[in-house]
Amino acid sequence: VQLQASGGGLVQAGGSLRLSCAASGRTFSGYFMAWFRQAPGKEREFVAAIGWSGGTIYYADSVQGRFTISRDVAKKMVYLQMNSLKPEDTAVYSCAAAPGFGRDAGLYPYWGQGTLVTVSS
Repeated sequence: VQLQASGGGLVQAGGSLRLSCAASGRTFSGYFMAWFRQAPGKEREFVAAIGWSGGTIYYADSVQGRFTISRDVAKKMVYLQMNSLKPEDTAVYSCAAAPGFGRDAGLYPYWGQGTLVTVSS
């Protein structure tokens, strides 16, 4: 399984970015695809997840209403549209996959490399 994240960068507060995660290597039917983030000096935290098959979506309270997770099954892509970005959203964002939903990073056996998002004030 390979997960390849991209789309990070530097943006001003209030701006937007879209992260992409390309998935390959297996059938993801029944899996959940998630985004996690880790800010400097902090633990990795759950951001959002989407069911590959049914599209069930979960968000962290801190991003609800600002971030939107989506997937394109045909292209095997997962996206994270981030709007109204805040300096506290600054972190390395990673995509992950697991055969079920959870907010604990330890439940996810497959990870992509991170992409850095920096939000300036």
